[in-house]
Amino acid sequence: MFIWMMLVLKIPIAALLYLVWWASRQEVEPSQDGGGGGNDRHPHHPTRRPPPRPPRRGPHADPPPRSPQRVRAKAKRLSPSHD
Repeated sequence: MFIWMMLVLKIPIAALLYLVWWASRQEVEPSQDGGGGGNDRHPHHPTRRPPPRPPRRGPHADPPPRSPQRVRAKAKRLSPSHD
C-alpha cells in the first residue's frame, strides 16, 4: 500500500513540473492593440472614493459622549474552612 501511494502521489508532481517546463518554453506574443494611449489603471477596477470623514468637533458641534461609568465586580470573600 505504501509503495503504491508513493508512486501515485508522484503523478501530480510530475504534472506540475511538466506545466512549468511548458510555460517557460512559451514565447511572448506581441500585443495587437495600436498603443492608442490611455492609462495604466485596470479597466475592471474603478477608482474607489475614500470613505466620508467623521464630523469635526468644534464650537458648534456636540461635545463628545461621556465615557461609561466604571463597574467593579465585588469578589466573594472566602471564609477559612475548618477541616
